[in-house]
Amino acid sequence: MGRYRFALRPKWILSHVLVILLVVVMVNLGFWQLRRLHERRAHNAAVRANEAQPVAPVDALLHPGQPTSVGRDLAFRRVTARGTYDTANEIIIGARSLDGEPGVWVVTPLRLADGSAVIVLRGFLPSQGTLERVPADAEPPAEQVTVSGLVQQTQTRGLFGPTDPAQGRLTTMARVDVERMAQQLPYPVAPAYVRLQTQDPPQPGPQPRIVPEPALDEGPHFSYAVQWFTFSTIAVAGYPLILHRRARQGDQMPDRDDEADDHEREEAARAGHPG
Repeated sequence: MGRYRFALRPKWILSHVLVILLVVVMVNLGFWQLRRLHERRAHNAAVRANEAQPVAPVDALLHPGQPTSVGRDLAFRRVTARGTYDTANEIIIGARSLDGEPGVWVVTPLRLADGSAVIVLRGFLPSQGTLERVPADAEPPAEQVTVSGLVQQTQTRGLFGPTDPAQGRLTTMARVDVERMAQQLPYPVAPAYVRLQTQDPPQPGPQPRIVPEPALDEGPHFSYAVQWFTFSTIAVAGYPLILHRRARQGDQMPDRDDEADDHEREEAARAGHPG
């Protein structure tokens, strides 16, 4: 065990602590990715279950005055709605992309027969920046339309990202925040929005393009978890080998601390035996 005496030196103790911390962090990151995987699977199962439900009129599921949290339970339910688009209160959602192309989303209130409205994500417009207004050739039909689509929960800001002004009338926003939109509309609004899939009569031109459903895959979480656990295993198995190699080379390649100790012993020997 004498050859491992170097492992008790301060710089090696610091190395041990750093390796232990690194392993702990990597193992926790691996389990975090597994938790994300389980959440993704649960989300996908809920989406598939809601999509399998019969198509329903939007006003049979969503009512003004309900909390926006209802959108979480009804997300991806297939609904229909008939009404007239209120293009005067259209909103542009900036910083979006589709198939790698930058652009914006266009959301428009759809006025229903009872005077209330549901926010409809009509589609994607390619753009190098946030548009000031929707081009005329991308506006919807002026007459009544019947839309079919998926219920979507209102979007809220997370820890990061731009913040929309809390007051005033907005024509562009960072996200589909139904509550903030309802704040500036003169009629009651459903607590979730609809991602348009089909419309009758259809859009006159090719724009905006329909925003496709999110892919129901499991993402990279499992492969990331495997990577973190692999890195942890390499660290746990490899560090003792490094220590063993250092111990074997100790006699031939002493570290600077060993050299310093030898020098001190030589100086002490000279001081104790003058001449």
